Amino acid sequence: MSAPARHLVIMAKQPRLGRVKTRLGRQIGAVEANRAYRVMLTSLLRRLGRDPRWQTWLAVDGVHEVNATVWPVGVHVVDQGRGDLGQRMQRMFNALPPGPVALIGSDIPAITPHDIAAAFRAMGEREFCFGPAADGGYWLVGQAARSRATPMFAGVRWSSEHALADTMANLAGRQVAMMRQLADVDDATSYRDYVSTQPSSWKLTGT
Repeated sequence: MSAPARHLVIMAKQPRLGRVKTRLGRQIGAVEANRAYRVMLTSLLRRLGRDPRWQTWLAVDGVHEVNATVWPVGVHVVDQGRGDLGQRMQRMFNALPPGPVALIGSDIPAITPHDIAAAFRAMGEREFCFGPAADGGYWLVGQAARSRATPMFAGVRWSSEHALADTMANLAGRQVAMMRQLADVDDATSYRDYVSTQPSSWKLTGT
């Protein structure tokens, strides 16, 4: 019998002006923040979306507004549904076909296929997997197939330095693997760092 399929879920928003990277937009301008988000999301989908080692799902907040022509072929687009971030992520774990599931954000440009493969390998030995972020949150959360129904997001203080610690408290006594730490692009400083790695056509405006 073949092993259950691996599922990679990219949590995303429809890249509309003023709806994505709002905190960054207050610092560098909404137009520039929207452009950064679109580039990061498109690049992430190109790097990860066609890898045969897993099935990629794009979970979109506001799926009915999605212009499907902007997404690469082969990526399944689904609706995140209602609720806070934890409720929407748990919905993905509960609703997908059998197999280990890894959820990632769409604004961490340093994620590589090697990171995702490492997470799935870790879930072969542990029940859960996290990729810690520099700000106290996490860029990846994974549940092994045997743990898919486990709720773990109750009481998590999202968008704070406590997000990872709160989630880990819900998993006390469980087997957890940790990946390398990465940073998201969420303010002007992290954006400058990101732009410094991009082609010269990228220009900061207003910062």
